[in-house]
Formats: sequence, structure tokens, C-alpha cells
Amino acid sequence: MTPPHPRSLHDLGFVEIEGELRAAGVSAHHAKVLWRALHHDGELDLTSREDFLPPLKRWIANAVGEGKTFFLDAPEVADESHSSDGLTRKFLLRLRDGHSIETVLMAYNGRHTACVSTQVGCAMGCVFCATGQMGFVRHLRPGEIIAQVLHLRRILRATRPESRLRNLVLMGMGEPLHNYDAVMQALDTISSVRGASIGPSKISISTVGVVPGILRMAAEARPYRLAVSLHGSTEAERSALVPVSNKWDLTELIAACRTYGTRTGKRIFIEWTLIAGSNDSAETAARLAGLLRGIDAHINLIPLNPTSGFAGTPSTAGHAFQRILQAAGFPCTFRQHRGIDVAAGCGQLRAARTHGRSTPPSSSAGHSERSSGVLKLA
Repeated sequence: MTPPHPRSLHDLGFVEIEGELRAAGVSAHHAKVLWRALHHDGELDLTSREDFLPPLKRWIANAVGEGKTFFLDAPEVADESHSSDGLTRKFLLRLRDGHSIETVLMAYNGRHTACVSTQVGCAMGCVFCATGQMGFVRHLRPGEIIAQVLHLRRILRATRPESRLRNLVLMGMGEPLHNYDAVMQALDTISSVRGASIGPSKISISTVGVVPGILRMAAEARPYRLAVSLHGSTEAERSALVPVSNKWDLTELIAACRTYGTRTGKRIFIEWTLIAGSNDSAETAARLAGLLRGIDAHINLIPLNPTSGFAGTPSTAGHAFQRILQAAGFPCTFRQHRGIDVAAGCGQLRAARTHGRSTPPSSSAGHSERSSGVLKLA
């Protein structure tokens, strides 16, 4: 008989682990200590656990490991880059099938934020994004998303034990709402108080405008924060930068944002990459304010980060753009411009070796906090 295709133990929810134990004749009570080892402690050697009782140890010996029913998601660190300001570290992680993803760890005043990937590549094709220039390869499984968070928690435990991973942004490679089910399953595990215990209010999902995903998040009352990458105030302006606008147009996207806000009562973060001569004019700012009227929105202005596949130039009109939006009553702040020297900034992740193992721990991607008028989503 052909043995079953091996599965990741990290792909299983708590109830599924209970079920697997029961099916093997092991009391489901052992699920709690196994779950804690996997998701709170980030354990990769289950055979060394002294708190496992004999029935659980026997099940692990029989069922977990290479060539057995279950394996653990433990991506190999193929490369690591540290930015010059000592605040950001970027990891190139190689998955079991040989594909690679990038994950970023960012330091903010005694706490840390993880920026994780949800796909290998991306199908959305945003012209200023290095991941979009790669094209789509495949979705990540829940365990592969979780494994990035566990990897960063292990790094922190080893290097900064006084600090904790408090925030999570799904702003790495890929479109989270294109991989909706795997993302939500992963977040259920990551936010579990028995696991990494990152509070749902500290988790941000960034979408380029996958309307069905936004509406599904609203209908399911998902507790996470939503960030929408808009980048254009007219259909022509947006579709030139974000090709997915041809599938879900601007009118449809704004309607989905209104529905989300009404149903959830949550503020939406609007992401806006400023590109000279493309979407940074006073007229564009005024149109954006009109477009968002009646929506509880915080507008996050992002300096354009360089990528090899896009010839656009950063805007110098950001402050004038900001003043127009603020005058219209919208909170509007700039995202910190960090980690650019190791290609860890917004739109720069692309699963490629860059600077190798550089200097001290690093500076980060442009993924956020508030200080002197600068928004930090993390």
C-alpha cells in the first residue's frame, strides 16, 4: 500500500492535532503540550522534550520525521542581510521544494515586528514591486507562513531575549487575500494564546485590492487590521500602476472598503506609494480625499523604493500631498524609509541573494510606527 503523502504538523490546527492523536489511540489531552512545543516554543526537535509523556513520545517517534506521516516546517536560512542602522534583518528562507521567500525582522523601541510572505512570487503584477515583477509561483501553506514567525521568534530568543515579537504585518512577498484560506488558518494559529500569541489587533493584512477577500473578511468579522494599497485616484491612474484594477475596478474597490468599514467598525489603512509625475499632484490628492469621503481611513504615504524593473522616480511633493489630505480631515502620515540598503523596503522583496551576511543586526523595511508624524503600521 502506498504510504500517505507526508503533511506538515504546522499545517494542523489544534482540533486537527487532537483528532490525529485520538486516531492513533493517544489521549487528546496530549495536544496541549504538543501545541505549546510547536507554536509557543518553536521547538524543532520534538524527541528532546522532557515534558512529553511516553504515549506522546511514542506517537512522535512513529509519526513525525522525514519519511513519516508528518514533518515540521523549518525553512533553511539561505542568506541573511543586516541593514546599516542595526534595526532590520532580512532572511532568505529556502522551502522544502527549493523555492525561496524573504522575511524581515524589524526593531522598534524594545519591541519587534515581523514582515512575512504569503506566496512565492505574486500574481498581481504591480509595476513598482519587485515581487510582482517575479510573477506568481505558488501559494504558501499555513505551516510555511507560521514557520516564518517561529523562525523570527527563535532569532529573538537567541539574540534579544528581553524583547518580544509583538506585531505582524503580511506585507512581504505575495498577495495575502489571493491565498485567503491558508492565510486565515495561519493567523488563527499565530494569534492563539497557546502559541505565538500575537494579538489580532497587532496583525495587519495588506491587499492590493482583492475585492472578494475584503468582503469575505468583513462577512466573517475577521479581527485583523486591513491595509489597502490604492496608489491611484482614477481608473487610468491606478490601472497604470496596479494591473489587478482591470479585474476589480476602483469603484468596486472603494465600495468594498465602505462595506468593510460599515460592517466591522474598523479603520482602514490606505497605502499610497508616491511616484513623481504619476500620482503625486495636488489634483490627485483632492480626488483621493473625495474618493474616501465617509470612510474611516488613515492614509499612509510611502516613499518609492528603487527596484531594477521600474523606471519611476520618488516624489518630492509628498508634504504638499499630505497637507491636502489632512485639510480634508484624514489622518495622513509618512512611512519610515528604512532597510533600503538591504532591499528590505516596501516593494523590494524578491527572493534573491543580495548583500549576504552583512554587518550587525539590521534596519528595516518600510513597515511602520508613529513618531514625529511618521506612521508605523507595526
